[in-house]
Amino acid sequence: VQLQASGGGLVQAGGSLRLSCAASGDDLDDYAVHWFRQAPGKEREEVACISSVNDWTDDGSTTYSDSVTGRFSVSRDRSKNTVLLQMNNLKPEDTAVYYCARDALYDSNCRRDATYDSWGQGSQVTVSS
Repeated sequence: VQLQASGGGLVQAGGSLRLSCAASGDDLDDYAVHWFRQAPGKEREEVACISSVNDWTDDGSTTYSDSVTGRFSVSRDRSKNTVLLQMNNLKPEDTAVYYCARDALYDSNCRRDATYDSWGQGSQVTVSS
């Protein structure tokens, strides 16, 4: 599978951006998808995850880091084989390169010991104060 991330940019504090992670070559529904960010000089941080689809009416359960809970929302656009990260009320500390990654495990939940078999290329998000 190949992942194509898009949607980053420059926004003022309090603004919103939406990142997309589009897949080609395989169906994202069957895998958890994780969103990470890495700011200069800092370790990579997982900010959100959506599990594999459970049934036709459930896009998957979601988890968030404490730093983004209540502001970020991860969802699927299943018609486009895409996972979205909606980021609201952005803060300067959200500035980072954001990456999506597909879980290596088929029919996967979001969990700490996940491994990943494909990464998007990274989208720069810059939040000005």
